[in-house]
Amino acid sequence: MTTSDPSYDFAVGTSFDPNAGPGAHAAATGPAASGCPVGGGAGAVRLAGASYQQTPTELYRSLRREHGPVAPVLLDGDVPAWLVLGYSELSYVTTHDELFARDSRRWNQWDSIPPDWPLMPFVGYQPSVLFTEGDEHRRRAGVITEALEGVDQFELARDCRRIADRLIAGFSGSGRTELMHSYVHALPMRAVVQMCGMPVSGEDTQRLVDDLRISLDAGEGDDPVAAYGRVGDRLRQLVTDKRAAPGPDVTSRMVTHEAGLTDEEIVQDLISVIAAAQQPTANWICNALRLLLTDERFAVNVSGGRLSVGEALNEVLWLDTPTQNFIGRWAVRDTQLGGRHIRAGDCLVLGLAAANTDPEIWPESYVGAENSAHLSFSSGEHRCPYPAPLLADVMARTAVETLLEHLPDLMLAVEPDELSWRPSIWMRGLSELPVQFSPVAQ
Repeated sequence: MTTSDPSYDFAVGTSFDPNAGPGAHAAATGPAASGCPVGGGAGAVRLAGASYQQTPTELYRSLRREHGPVAPVLLDGDVPAWLVLGYSELSYVTTHDELFARDSRRWNQWDSIPPDWPLMPFVGYQPSVLFTEGDEHRRRAGVITEALEGVDQFELARDCRRIADRLIAGFSGSGRTELMHSYVHALPMRAVVQMCGMPVSGEDTQRLVDDLRISLDAGEGDDPVAAYGRVGDRLRQLVTDKRAAPGPDVTSRMVTHEAGLTDEEIVQDLISVIAAAQQPTANWICNALRLLLTDERFAVNVSGGRLSVGEALNEVLWLDTPTQNFIGRWAVRDTQLGGRHIRAGDCLVLGLAAANTDPEIWPESYVGAENSAHLSFSSGEHRCPYPAPLLADVMARTAVETLLEHLPDLMLAVEPDELSWRPSIWMRGLSELPVQFSPVAQ
């Protein structure tokens, strides 16, 4: 039985109407109804503030000392949740869907969540692959996988190289630039929209990317819910266009797939694909460049050193993973995890960055980049679908290598400790990356 059936048993003592809004099910049994404490009781830490902006690893270390591998935390508006910090605990959560599932309608806190809650784009139920389970998830994820498998990695690398060349030409003569705006975010954005069959540039495309950024990582004064709505409207038009005239792109392959997804299913899954490809890949590029430009281990080989680029990219996935935390999973029934009593309907935030630096897997505080057993792409059935990580690697590697080949004497324009991280508990990336180099005549 799939989650589309209204009689689906959510193990919280109630039947479920999939067409009802999230607040309609607040009467479900569990901690919210019984008055028992949920994650976020005594000693709960707010997931916000300067600690997350500059030194999240110190915060994770402190949480481990005080709470162990699963810590009580407070989300925006002091909404309680659990942060899974341990590598083995996070692996357990992501590989046991029968205990920790993705459908957010299970949440026992919906009666206290306002409709304009900043995290609504993350947790508000949508007919998206992100919230599906069982056979339905495998059907939807299968369509995405096959659509992405149609992307030729050599062609993608060629396209990324062309995009990189054009972007670099726009600032290489000046001797200085701010890379986050002029290069890091622009390259994966153009590559992803091209993969999906949209124009590589233009005002319409730029608005889409800006709205995706706001919906994923809103700044002060932004409206993430409204931005998410605009993203959906733009992609609905794209799906309509591709039904009328399919082409050699990801959207067309999803539209024409034999699984017969509805337009709204495709729109929601496209949002997942584009968001997962653009923002995290941009921050992966950013964090690798910062490592290459600030760590003396890479200084000797940085100019055209392809091996060191690969090492930097992999090390970043361990130490500065682009997606720090992901919300999340919802407990199907009362259970135990990391010494904590998790109640049915509790929300678990996946602490990907914390798990990657868990001292239980890296004795003596040593974290190496020699293997790829990190959890940056999550694990289990809901991990990033193959071949998404390979395509992201093509974009990131091409972006870094091309920049260093064009500007071999690239260096920071500020001291390393002057770099500031974006104030986000979800994404890990710099606000700005100012650099200088010898001007290149065009």
